[in-house]
Amino acid sequence: MVTKTSAARAADKRGERRRRFFVHLGLIGFGLVMLYPLLWMVSSSFKPTADIFSDPGLIPDTLVPGNYTEGWTALQFPFHHYIWNSLIVVAGSIAGNLLACSMAAYAFARLEFKGKRLFFSIMLMTIMLPIHVVIVPQYILFANLDWINTFYPLIVPKLLATDAFFIFLMVQFIRGLPRDLDEAARIDGCGHVRIFLRIVLPLSTPALATTAIFTFIWTWNDFFSQLIFLTDPEMYTVPIALRTFVDSQSQTSWGPLFAMSAIALGPIFGFFLAGQRYLVRGIATTGIK
Repeated sequence: MVTKTSAARAADKRGERRRRFFVHLGLIGFGLVMLYPLLWMVSSSFKPTADIFSDPGLIPDTLVPGNYTEGWTALQFPFHHYIWNSLIVVAGSIAGNLLACSMAAYAFARLEFKGKRLFFSIMLMTIMLPIHVVIVPQYILFANLDWINTFYPLIVPKLLATDAFFIFLMVQFIRGLPRDLDEAARIDGCGHVRIFLRIVLPLSTPALATTAIFTFIWTWNDFFSQLIFLTDPEMYTVPIALRTFVDSQSQTSWGPLFAMSAIALGPIFGFFLAGQRYLVRGIATTGIK
C-alpha cells in the first residue's frame, strides 16, 4: 500500500511538472507573439530602408547602424531637443498629478463636506468623457490665454486634478489606511495638513508611484494633445518629432524612424522597471493589512 501510494504521488508530481511545462511553454509563446512587433522594429532600425518590408526576418542581412546617427540629426533640431521637450512636459505632468490628485483624494477619503458623494460621482463620470469632447473648448480657452505653442496647456491642467482615474486610485488606497493613525495624530495636535503630509503621503507611496508611472507613460506617448497645442517645430515633443519622419509627398525614412522610435522607448522601459514593484503594490492593494 505504501509503495503504491508513493508511486501514485510520484506520478502526480510528474503530471504536475508536465502541466506546468506546457503552461509555461504556452506563456512564452504568447509573450513572443506580443513582443514580435517590438523586436521587428528594433531589427528594422538596423536594416537598409529597401530591406525593411521585403525582408520580414528579425536578423538583418546587412547591419546599418547609420540609421541612428542619421535619425538623430535628420530633423530641424537634434533628436535630444525633442527628448528634452518631452521630459519637461512629463516632469510637469507627474508633479501636477502627484500634488493635485493626492490632495483631492485626501479630501474625498478623509473629509466630510456637503455634496461629497455628488462631487465624487461627477468626478468619476469625467473618466467616461473622451478627449475629443473637451479638446475644442480647451483649445479656445488656451488660445485666449495665448498659451498655444507653449507647454502650459499640457502641464497646467494637471495642477487642477483633472485626471479622475488617479484621484479614484488614491481615494481607494487612502480609504484602506487605518483611521486610528489620523486619530492618534489629532491627539498630538496635528491638523489635516500635517496628517496629509506626515501620515497619508508616506503610507501612500505605492499609489503615488503607480500614478507617476502611468502619468509618465501616457504623457510620453501622448500624440493628439501635443499635436493640437504645439505647432512650432522648436516645441515639438518626441511623438510629434517621430511623425515628421513620415512624409506623404516623398519617400519616408523608415530606417531612421524606427531607430528613433527604439530610442524613444528607452525612457519608458527604464522608468517602468525602476518603479515596477511599487506599481504592483499600488494596483494590488488598497491599504495596510
